[in-house]
Amino acid sequence: MEKHITIPNGKETIAACIDEQSDMHAIVIMHPHSLMGGNMDNPIVQTAQQVFASKGLSTVRFNFRGVGYSTGVFDDGIGEQDDLKAVISFLKTKGIYQIDLIGYSFGSWVLAHAAQTKLDYSHAMMISPPIAFMDFSEIQQFPNLIHVVTGSRDTYAPPDLIKKFLTACHSEAQLDIIEGADHFYSSYMLDIEKIFNRWHI
Repeated sequence: MEKHITIPNGKETIAACIDEQSDMHAIVIMHPHSLMGGNMDNPIVQTAQQVFASKGLSTVRFNFRGVGYSTGVFDDGIGEQDDLKAVISFLKTKGIYQIDLIGYSFGSWVLAHAAQTKLDYSHAMMISPPIAFMDFSEIQQFPNLIHVVTGSRDTYAPPDLIKKFLTACHSEAQLDIIEGADHFYSSYMLDIEKIFNRWHI
């Protein structure tokens, strides 16, 4: 069962929900754009949390700085990378070292850029990386990216641009394209849930 916690991050405090199912393996899930209503209660984020908790993995979903009860202000994705690193550090203090990361939309941008630094994680999944909306040109390689999901009608994360991105960063990640879905996956939540259930990590 999830419980609300706060995680220190320098001068800021991150509001999060943790479900401690495993003392060895955790999934961290990041939400869409903070200035466009994105938060950890997003349906995609919640679905991921429920599926992976049901698999016996610990889960953490959290609000980036300036969202909900997380302190600070939006920082164009830069400070948000520090938020992610603080969550990872928190899990390590609990003795959890197999940490997988999922980013949805803006959360995937934060994930991709943080992965260019010395980010300690096992595997990563991106859901609708907004390549047509945000700049991914600095992503030279993406270690341990194993899965990307988008919709065939996603104008923020069009499949053709994602294929070029994966080629450019030399990723062998599996790409799932949900036919008919747009960036918000309205009426396609069961398809997303099936993909989460198939993700073997």
